[in-house]
Amino acid sequence: MVALGEVMSKEVVSLPPDSTVSDAARVMVRGGFGSVVIVQGRMLLGILTERDVLRAAAEEDDLRAARVDQWMTEDPDTALPDLDTEEAASLMLSRGYRHLPVEVDGELLGMVSLRDVLSARIAQR
Repeated sequence: MVALGEVMSKEVVSLPPDSTVSDAARVMVRGGFGSVVIVQGRMLLGILTERDVLRAAAEEDDLRAARVDQWMTEDPDTALPDLDTEEAASLMLSRGYRHLPVEVDGELLGMVSLRDVLSARIAQR
């Protein structure tokens, strides 16, 4: 069994809800991230992914004016660091997620991608 805490990225990019979609896209491209979490202080409000940025680009005239809180997925599912990667893969595939925040008692510890969990499963075989 491989737990999420072993494969998650501890480097999580976060932005406040009044950031623009353009700001988020810039951060994602520069860092090579597929998502950013939207936080207010220490509270996780949502997640903005590459797909959300594309949806916004298709509908908004100016991504420099569009706020991330208008395009993010609010109150995203999260996982505990001891969740098995196989269970996480099943959850992510069944719900169509490619990114899953990892937290304990409201504290964001990291982010895991579908690639992370599938790579861990393949390495186990």
